[in-house]
Amino acid sequence: MGDRDYQSIIQNAIGSIGKELEIEINSKDIQTIHLKEVVQCLRRSYYDRIEPNEIERRGFNELLSGLLRKLQYGSEAKEFALDDIKLKGQVDMMLDDSILLFRSAPEGLENPHASDILYLNACMWIYDKKDGIIIYIAGDKKETTFSLTRNKKMFEEIIRRVRVLNDLLKEQKVPILEPSTECSDCQYFERCFMKRKNAKEMSLAEMLGMGKKD
Repeated sequence: MGDRDYQSIIQNAIGSIGKELEIEINSKDIQTIHLKEVVQCLRRSYYDRIEPNEIERRGFNELLSGLLRKLQYGSEAKEFALDDIKLKGQVDMMLDDSILLFRSAPEGLENPHASDILYLNACMWIYDKKDGIIIYIAGDKKETTFSLTRNKKMFEEIIRRVRVLNDLLKEQKVPILEPSTECSDCQYFERCFMKRKNAKEMSLAEMLGMGKKD
């Protein structure tokens, strides 16, 4: 196969396509907050606007949601007015008056991810729909489906987070740490915790963030 680094070529292709399919967020327009920003860690969303690092994409299956939006199987992005702030959302697909979200998954899930539940529920309020479905597609092409009926209290939590992120962007204050299982794959991991090291080289103190500082 020669000396060419085909893995790098593939990663560059995935990265290029991913950039084209990303949800467009105007980092300077802090009065418009995208739903994607408030269902994930607010600190991550803050850094995405103020001092962004490029995200590493790991496979074409991660691009499914963006491809569906690009092919216009869903609706146009829609805004929900919150006084002087606008919450903007976009679904992957609309079918028979129901909202569908498609997500990649390493394997079959027993429960949907919390961020996906929040996203789908908020979309049902933004688009004024009562039913929604999350479809997880694993690498072995197996599908796991979860249905949801909209919940007002859950949407109120989204509204609260929209206002919090808007205030922090205005004040240029970094949001509090929101530890989760997603932290280890976050491009801002080292800003929140410690410099990444080989696990074999780490002491218990370092793993707890108590190691010596440089």
